[in-house]
Amino acid sequence: MGRPCGVALVGGQCPSLSSCEPGFFEYLRGLDASGVEVEALKEGAIAFPRVTLIKVSGPLAVGQLLETTLLNLVNFPSLIATNAARMRHVAGKNKRLLEFGLRRAQGPDGGISASRYAYIGGFDGTSNVMAGKLTGIAVSGTHAHAFVQSYVGWQNIKDPSLDHQSGDPSKSINLVARVRSLKRGSGGRWDATNESECAAFVAYAQSFPNGFLALIDTYDTLCSGLENFIMVALALVEAGYKPIGVRLDSGDLAYLSRECRRRMDEAALEHKCPALTECVIVASNDINEEVILSLNNQGHAIDAFGIGTHLVTCQAQPALGCVYKLVEIEGEARIKLSQDIEKVMIPGEKKVYRLFGEGGQPLVDLVMKKSQAAPVPGQRILCRHPFQENKRAYVVPSRVEEMLSVIWDGPKGTSALPTPPDEARANALAQLEQMRKDVLRPLNPTPYKVSVSDELYA
Repeated sequence: MGRPCGVALVGGQCPSLSSCEPGFFEYLRGLDASGVEVEALKEGAIAFPRVTLIKVSGPLAVGQLLETTLLNLVNFPSLIATNAARMRHVAGKNKRLLEFGLRRAQGPDGGISASRYAYIGGFDGTSNVMAGKLTGIAVSGTHAHAFVQSYVGWQNIKDPSLDHQSGDPSKSINLVARVRSLKRGSGGRWDATNESECAAFVAYAQSFPNGFLALIDTYDTLCSGLENFIMVALALVEAGYKPIGVRLDSGDLAYLSRECRRRMDEAALEHKCPALTECVIVASNDINEEVILSLNNQGHAIDAFGIGTHLVTCQAQPALGCVYKLVEIEGEARIKLSQDIEKVMIPGEKKVYRLFGEGGQPLVDLVMKKSQAAPVPGQRILCRHPFQENKRAYVVPSRVEEMLSVIWDGPKGTSALPTPPDEARANALAQLEQMRKDVLRPLNPTPYKVSVSDELYA
């Protein structure tokens, strides 16, 4: 016996529908989206308050049934991408950002979505292997503290050898013996490092000689972890490999990163090993936008940030309040009024254009009636505040970009292809680059103007 269809389930599980006529359920069974057209912003686009994200045209009942689904599909992804973009902006273009949030995400689905939309917002990779498989995002990560803790000494390493990077068997080295030799010949500098941690690093380097990135704060970051890393890194270079770097997961990240950089540079000079100067420093441990800003103010030597909890749970704003409102029916405009002016909807079916100045920076987003002709580059157009009579200005755009495009055309039976994450990410980063710096600054940003046309205002 087959499973009952969704309509039967609704009829049986919703007491309020138990008295409905059978014809109502037959009507539901015949519903589809063939009469619906959906327009949306390009994925990765920057959107400001009162700019339409998605416009749905079609039968009222179908449009109403789509409300919860569309809001669910828009709110969380937009929130994650926005959070990621803000972190990208304060970190700068040259820092590597990695999403480490799966353990704190709202379930497996939330974890996969967070990885994808953090990448679109400007992150470079994720520690979520499944997200990498499903989306093609680069996967990156390090070993755990538990890996280091599981080693008690050199006896845990059964085979001390390491093949040379060239593949020449005659150049293979005894990695354990070489690291211990460096330790003995350090003149006392490396005598106090934790030996079991050093053994763990050697074992990790044997398994991943081309990806040796060590988590160095299991016991003592500077006196043990960093020094053990340097020893193993020197031995790896002798075997033809290039060590990647270190990860800090606790403590004063600004100070520790600067000290790690200083000591690695000193060791590079002392041992004539330039590869150490190229090793990166990755920082994690409750990183958020404010922490990155603070680190910038203090001065740091961090090359990459691993960000988890504050990214995927959006602790600064855990929910995004996108709304879905009726603005026109059968050609007649409709408005939802409120004592709170921010909740008053602009009535009527609309189009949205972004107007650019001569320098290529966006000046204003202009909301217009659907029936109006598009703004013309080089010709002035009146832009009005949606609700305040005395706030208006003429703008002469050098370029005009229509922001909404059809992604689903039910009557024609066509739909747009999903945007690949790389394309959406490139779009987001390009739009961030276009925006004026005062609009994007974290403290007291200049409000970006969203205006309406004179005809729509009237």
